[in-house]
Amino acid sequence: MTTLNLGHLATFRLVVQRGSFSAAADVLGLSQPAVSLQIRQLEQFLQARLIERTGRGIKATAAGLALVTHGERIEQAVDEAIRSVAGFSHEVSGTLAIGMGATACIHLLPPLLQQLRQDHPLLRVGVTTGNTLDIVRAIEENRLDLGLVTLPAAGPALAITPVLDEEFVFIAAEDQQAQFDALTAENLHQQPLIAFSAGSSTRVMIDSWFQASGVQAVPIMQSGSIEAIKRMVCVGLGYSIIPRMAVSSEQDRQGLCVRSLTPVLQRQLAIVMRQDKILSKGISEVIRLLQNV
Repeated sequence: MTTLNLGHLATFRLVVQRGSFSAAADVLGLSQPAVSLQIRQLEQFLQARLIERTGRGIKATAAGLALVTHGERIEQAVDEAIRSVAGFSHEVSGTLAIGMGATACIHLLPPLLQQLRQDHPLLRVGVTTGNTLDIVRAIEENRLDLGLVTLPAAGPALAITPVLDEEFVFIAAEDQQAQFDALTAENLHQQPLIAFSAGSSTRVMIDSWFQASGVQAVPIMQSGSIEAIKRMVCVGLGYSIIPRMAVSSEQDRQGLCVRSLTPVLQRQLAIVMRQDKILSKGISEVIRLLQNV
């Protein structure tokens, strides 16, 4: 043996408790030679005589008595370890790191986190915001457990599961909506656009919507913050095109008019994780909630 065999240790303790090899063998359902072999292997591993024979049977040596005491503590530690691990099989617990875009983090994540805390108080969730490329890279490097990103996303080691189709909508200040007729790329591209920062997947998608109609919009302002964009639109500085989730509640769209574009513009959100990621109960629960938003 190269490590202490817990089974042999349990057999030794039973031999000492019962006072004979045969009595221990009966309890264990083994032959007496098999029990004797386990004790010899344990003595060889520890390099100490553990049991000696007397006229009345057997008894533990001084080394054996010391091992009995330690064996009780070892058994308690093993039992605690088993109970601790078993707790994870019944409770959703542990730590989970997820990543998503800022808009989803503000408008989609809070009720999800509230539900997780209510149902699974032992689960701790850390959130990182970023664009699709940043989140995908963090997942590939195992710094995040999973992400919710805007497609397209790719990687040879990634598992990508689409979960949500979301419309992008036109927003303008309520008192300016009359100046906007048909919300087509041809009608909007010369109007003052307040856009997402260049380089983001959201901005690429919006630029492509204009380009599909043969026009190009040149923003008068750019921001990486959806809430900053909404505030600038609300005071009449221009219009914008944003995810519908950012104006889903009455409070979110206060002071704004919200309308669909022609043609409709949509993005697809997907759960991204490593293909070799072990699906813990916490990850499975987050995936379930994201698939039902």
